Amino acid sequence: MTVINDNGCGWLNNLPKRNKIKQLESSLLCDYLIIGAGYTGLSVARQLSQLHKNKKIILVDAQLAGEGASSRNSGYLVDTTLNDGFTSNKDINNYKKKVQIYEQGIKAVKKFIKEFQVDCDWNESGKYFASSRLEDEKRVSSFINLLSSLNFKNKLFFEKDLTNRLGTNFYKIAVYTEGGILLNPAKLVRAMIDTIPLNVDLFENSPLLSWKKYNGKIVCNFKLHNIQTEKIIFCTNGFLSSLGVKKNYNFPICLTASMTRPLTKDEFSSIGKPNEWGVLPIRPMGATVRLTKDNRILIRNTAEFRNPNFMNKNELKKRIKYHEIGIQKRFPNLPNNIINSSWSGIVCRSRNSSQIFEKIDNQIYVAGCYNGSGIGVGTFFGEQIALMASNQQSEEIKIIEERIKPNWLPPYPFLNIGIKSRLFYERFIARSEI
Repeated sequence: MTVINDNGCGWLNNLPKRNKIKQLESSLLCDYLIIGAGYTGLSVARQLSQLHKNKKIILVDAQLAGEGASSRNSGYLVDTTLNDGFTSNKDINNYKKKVQIYEQGIKAVKKFIKEFQVDCDWNESGKYFASSRLEDEKRVSSFINLLSSLNFKNKLFFEKDLTNRLGTNFYKIAVYTEGGILLNPAKLVRAMIDTIPLNVDLFENSPLLSWKKYNGKIVCNFKLHNIQTEKIIFCTNGFLSSLGVKKNYNFPICLTASMTRPLTKDEFSSIGKPNEWGVLPIRPMGATVRLTKDNRILIRNTAEFRNPNFMNKNELKKRIKYHEIGIQKRFPNLPNNIINSSWSGIVCRSRNSSQIFEKIDNQIYVAGCYNGSGIGVGTFFGEQIALMASNQQSEEIKIIEERIKPNWLPPYPFLNIGIKSRLFYERFIARSEI
């Protein structure tokens, strides 16, 4: 599995470059091999290192650690969601189980930040679920009832108040929820990389090409070398299916985003000097938008089912046009040329928006498919799958296992047709929300 990311991610490009990057340069033996060094894999490594001081633990990533989806998302640590992929939350019991997992995810991230004194622009600002169409009020009312039944603090806002809070009159209705957290995802995952325990070996730019069980070991083949391990934990999220892991239960969706330069004082004044905020769409496939701590505007308004491994510059430029349109619709008084970074990224979806957390057998474990909630859930699942792979149990694992399991997906080409048709439908419904 070879992954080639563009180098345009605004979150990453504002961080100093890393050094001391090691690639796999010899064949090795280990007790635990972790595939994927994002939030999940890094959390697995941290937990395993505490549980097994004398075990050989190796963490491998196909690209630079933390520079996949973990750094390329919009930076929402969610406590509640309205739309996960293609599904809206309707069943209160299932939703309650889902938000329990979100709660555990927030706790896991908070614990890490406190322990290592991490600066990741943490802001408990809450978030808005917003729409530019008043006819979405029925959907909003239903969501408010669901939130209120579970004692989530929320408030309904209309256009005038939203304009004052967000600096744009684009949105006509929104639900504000208090529990959401905004942060810089690249700063968070970089801190996880910088604090990797000494008894964990990290190898980067070392894509796993194939793997199999052989003579009681898991044999993993890389370009020039191999690693034999007693146990393997797959944490590649959107690339699970590329490695043949739970491939009938998850699929990748490719997203693109853009971020502006920091607004000038005059530009910031022209939109009312609002506090940092984040907006999620009421309609699936609508735009996710943020005003960041340093007064940049971030927008993500494309979602496609395509090859997740690579998007070239010309393809990315086509998506940037949608980002430009989305910003201009919301902030028509701002200049047209303020975007200074654009990038692609992958999210992992399941048919029913449930996560993967599983012991496949005594040697193979997998955690992933976060349906857009990977910061918290990925961190939490990483810690807990490490416990499971160590033959330990926890109350948190019981919470995870009470969730609905991912549905089986139809085979290709029926899967392609189904997903592309649904994406087309959702984009049509949300066309005013780009």
